Amino acid sequence: MNRKLDIGGTLSQAFSIYGSQAGVLLPVAFGLFLIVAVINAVLAHSLILFPLALAVSVVAGTLYQGMVVGLVSDVQDGRRDSSVEDLVRATGPVVLPLIGAGILAGLGIGVGFLLLIVPGLILLTIWSVIAPVIVVERSGAVDAFGRSRALVRGNGWQVFGVILIVFIIVAVVQGILGAIGSGISGSLGVLILFNVISSTLTAPVVALVAAVIYFGLRDIEGAQPAAPSSPPAAPPTPPAAPGS
Repeated sequence: MNRKLDIGGTLSQAFSIYGSQAGVLLPVAFGLFLIVAVINAVLAHSLILFPLALAVSVVAGTLYQGMVVGLVSDVQDGRRDSSVEDLVRATGPVVLPLIGAGILAGLGIGVGFLLLIVPGLILLTIWSVIAPVIVVERSGAVDAFGRSRALVRGNGWQVFGVILIVFIIVAVVQGILGAIGSGISGSLGVLILFNVISSTLTAPVVALVAAVIYFGLRDIEGAQPAAPSSPPAAPPTPPAAPGS
């Protein structure tokens, strides 16, 4: 019987790593999403530039996922000595593929959500481990899409279930912080601050879940039984002897 991704175990492991590695995860997220929040505050005022603002957010999220993959791998191997510098340095060799994949995924998923939502949910699921694939397997941006889909195949509902739960958690946290920020002041600076705080707290959840899903799917892939080999062809029948 084929193994399936454990939804509860995936979420439990992701939040456990969050708790133990918050001192590394949160400063990196804050620095990255502070830049994103400032850029988005400038771009979001124009409907023409809004897609660019969305692209900036998607690329930042993909980069952050790439940064977190190595940390998750170290924790699973029993090493817990990652630093802020390690996270930033982890994406150096693959920063361009990560940016490219982030842009392509953002466009594809965005268009999918415009097409009655369901296509967007499908793409969000099958492309959920693009960043880990690029970082760990050194895949190109385009090849990572096919590799992610291959890993998710057979566990689509389980992966979607994890994504849905994480989406609800993130939406609740962002909604609460957004309401607090709006209640305190309507000034742009306060709204930017609470946007950064919201992204800082939730981005590690999304990134950790993506990484844990990836390694879980890799384990399942490695545990699959090999396809049975074809039996050897029977030797040809020798011709009958003359006169027999």
